[in-house]
Amino acid sequence: MSKAVVFGATGYAGSHIVAELLATGHDVVAVARNTENFDPREGLTVIQGSVTDTAVVERAVDGADVIVSALPALTEETTLSSALDTLLPAASRVGARVGVVGGAGSLHVSEGGPQLAETDAFPAAFLDISNAHVDALNTLKASDDSIDWFYFSPAAEFGSYNPGTRTGQYRVGTTVLLSDENGSSQISGADYAIAFVNEISSPTRQRAQLHAAY
Repeated sequence: MSKAVVFGATGYAGSHIVAELLATGHDVVAVARNTENFDPREGLTVIQGSVTDTAVVERAVDGADVIVSALPALTEETTLSSALDTLLPAASRVGARVGVVGGAGSLHVSEGGPQLAETDAFPAAFLDISNAHVDALNTLKASDDSIDWFYFSPAAEFGSYNPGTRTGQYRVGTTVLLSDENGSSQISGADYAIAFVNEISSPTRQRAQLHAAY
């Protein structure tokens, strides 16, 4: 199994991904500002720090097979694109793949249709975050061809406000929003993590956007 380094390991997506990686036998380095809530577990190494600290990044990624960014797209301190400006060169140096927890706003509502963030239904309060995610995706696309990455967009209704349950069932798409027969695009944190970790364990695409929903 691989050694995975997860930045943003205490967030909603990050914590689920860490749990799924450990459950499937991967060695995990969890990086977060606040590490008090981590219980000791076999295969888990915890590093307190920030992606803005290059010394922390270099220590964390040593020997990594995959580097996971589960970082917010936009904070008062930095952006996901800026974080990738640090993580991508680090990945290149150690030969690691990069997996990014993305956003749903960049997904097209239909083949050839507008992006979700361009529709009237998209909440205006989340536009800045969506734009920051798009910037991050563009940063990945502009990266050196030698760096393998995947950007994994969740369903439109994804987050701690809608945790759902673990079912082990989901669909995987690419750049078009997946919805159910009622037009709802959802996935639980646990099932999103399963899809994300499955892409780590058994890669299906290189330098590409992926998407999971029910």
